[in-house]
Amino acid sequence: MNFGSQNEQDETAIELTPLIDVVFLLLIFFMISTTFTKETSLKINLPESSGEQVAVVPTSVEIQIGAQSQYAIATDSEVAAKALINSNRDTLKRALESYQSQEKLLLIIRADRKAPHEAVIKVMDVAQELGLTNITFATKQITE
Repeated sequence: MNFGSQNEQDETAIELTPLIDVVFLLLIFFMISTTFTKETSLKINLPESSGEQVAVVPTSVEIQIGAQSQYAIATDSEVAAKALINSNRDTLKRALESYQSQEKLLLIIRADRKAPHEAVIKVMDVAQELGLTNITFATKQITE
């Protein structure tokens, strides 16, 4: 009788080396495939006009309205327009409130020719509420 027998138990261990390799491969994959800067602006097809172009433009804010009533805001200092989260009136009002205190601010409405009339009126209505009265509409020159 062997009372002092030693039970040999195999200890199960999880190898971490392959797991770490897979995590690093996933990290590298996501770093390569992720886009960090995304330019957001709307593709707009402007209506045509035969009027003269304005030579001197004061400080301006441009509201871009897409064909499906989506909004984007661009200023003189920004290269790309910043798209708004949604097309709600409150979102548009909050976006324009920061420009309310600037004097002689020119609000340029650049609407797609297929944009709903309601979207343009919404911008004009919010501008009136905020006291932004210097408003113009962007068009492109007729090429003949």
